Amino acid sequence: MVSRNIGDTSTAALPAGFVLSPLWFRIPQAAPPAISAHRVLVGARNTQSTSAAIDALDFNRSASAVIVLPLELSDLNTVKTFSSKVLEILGRDNIDFLYMNAALAKDATLPTPNGSKWCEALVVNHTSQHYLVHLLREKLIFSKSRLIFVSSSAICSVTDPSRPSFSYQILSEAHSSGVLEKDLAAPSNANQFTIYGESKFVNFLGAQWWRRKLANQCRVVAVSPGFVPGTGLSRHSKESLPTNHPDAKSIPEGAASLNAALFRDDFPEDPEQIS
Repeated sequence: MVSRNIGDTSTAALPAGFVLSPLWFRIPQAAPPAISAHRVLVGARNTQSTSAAIDALDFNRSASAVIVLPLELSDLNTVKTFSSKVLEILGRDNIDFLYMNAALAKDATLPTPNGSKWCEALVVNHTSQHYLVHLLREKLIFSKSRLIFVSSSAICSVTDPSRPSFSYQILSEAHSSGVLEKDLAAPSNANQFTIYGESKFVNFLGAQWWRRKLANQCRVVAVSPGFVPGTGLSRHSKESLPTNHPDAKSIPEGAASLNAALFRDDFPEDPEQIS
């Protein structure tokens, strides 16, 4: 999230949703000159290690205040607590950007820790992020915020989202799929690669859903950093992502794509498309 001070001094604050990937840590280093000062609110499962990683960054600390807040995305209760704390810290300040960058690649062989009927990866990759936008909706509209959903080319693995029976809200209009309902249940025994692509597909549909709901009120953007093996996304797998893949990108290259989503304005005119 990015927020501006309503007082005489304009301060852009980046309460950056739940940014757990190394890609995000490049953002404070790449703040454009137009933002003279910014504040970053980060939601993290491990606040100690996240704070240490931020402390190791080289950026202008006099212009960048970073606050790390606890957030466990597989537990919607902590999402509610996180949103309340964000609103408390911001006070009258706006949210200029809500940056949703968290992702989990994990199979669905076990029940979800907090009892959801859906697998943990869907809760982390979509449900919790969708819920956070609901919780912050009034503030986002008041602020005319930009919402940035970090997507993935893995959504292309979902080749037939037209088969019926998927009952989840975001897919209820025209994007229903029996295979998604089956695979994303907990447990389903679907592997992490299947789960990741399908859960990110639902997240992408969620971004499009919000684009329609918040039309003329907020700007909603979906962006993919590309295939970046060095993010730790495969930490729950015995197989690591191949660093020599011809499409592989470095963390700085992936972060550059994410940074561009903050300020690009070449959006499609068709309301059924999302940039």
